[in-house]
Amino acid sequence: MIELLGGLLLLIVGAELMVRAAVRLAARLHVRPLIIGLTIVALGSSAPQMAVSLQATLAQNTDIAVGSVIGSSIFNILVTLGLSALIIPLRVSRQVVRLDIPLMIGASLLVFVLAWNEEFTPLDGVILLSALVLYLGLLLRQSRHSARPQAHPPVTSKAPWLSSLLLIVAGLAMLVYAGHLLVGAAVAVAADLGLSERIIGLTIIAVSTSLPELATSLIAALRGQREIAVGNVIGSNLFNLLGVLGLTALVAPSPLSVSPNALDFDLPVMLGVALLCLPVFYSGYRVTRAEGLLFLGLYLAYGLHVVSFTTGMPLAGKLEHWMLFYILPALVAFLLFTSLRAWRRQHHKRESP
Repeated sequence: MIELLGGLLLLIVGAELMVRAAVRLAARLHVRPLIIGLTIVALGSSAPQMAVSLQATLAQNTDIAVGSVIGSSIFNILVTLGLSALIIPLRVSRQVVRLDIPLMIGASLLVFVLAWNEEFTPLDGVILLSALVLYLGLLLRQSRHSARPQAHPPVTSKAPWLSSLLLIVAGLAMLVYAGHLLVGAAVAVAADLGLSERIIGLTIIAVSTSLPELATSLIAALRGQREIAVGNVIGSNLFNLLGVLGLTALVAPSPLSVSPNALDFDLPVMLGVALLCLPVFYSGYRVTRAEGLLFLGLYLAYGLHVVSFTTGMPLAGKLEHWMLFYILPALVAFLLFTSLRAWRRQHHKRESP
């Protein structure tokens, strides 16, 4: 209990430092906070995921290493974005819709394709890491195009970039140590409950390692830094899928095995959740509170299915039936309608004088 409370406290303090320093650094470098959120903040909040996946791989717990990345990607979108949107509706920039979301969908699809033979080899790790380098190159180019003098509060503009960077490092250290404490407590609880490695990775570890992203985005939303809240989630997913999974596959003593259940269910869900972001973000370039509730409801259904399927409860079959024949068709129809309406609205704006 002490480790749990200490980890949560460090998580909040570290996230607050990260957000404050990110805003100052963006002001000092004259770039949009979105770029900082997609890079420095996202990389920092993904550090616990990297540490856990590498430790699990070296200990031959490959289901935990792979499952935690998949589960974290699902959690970041559905829960982190969902809760952040409940605090304040999140504005989404055109860059996110046109560049970052398609890249996240592409990364999810790439992971799905590479996992098709039920393992990640060192060559797959090289491919994923190469894709991450290309993404960082695109961000660097984007930051140069978006760099421009901006008006900022005096206290922000006076802060030297070195002190902001040191604050980010301090916040990162707190987040990593907090993640270590929380993961340790979570693994102990999971072991006492007798859960499988796949379930531990998809749920306990995934949620624990995603808490830095959750805390950072929630603090950013509370402080009105919506671009950081959104950029942190998208950037973290890209770093997790391409960087964490890529490096883990590259240094693993043997190829990372992918369970058939993950290939049949968890990876398609991860890809579907990434695809869901495109119409939601495109319709109005914002995530509303209602859409935040939708995200949270979908994660609740996913979590119930994972637990009920693992424990052999009949609820799993009922959930699959309702999702396939009722909820998903209604969701697809609603998203198509909202996307078409948004396209028409923007088309009329371009035509109007």
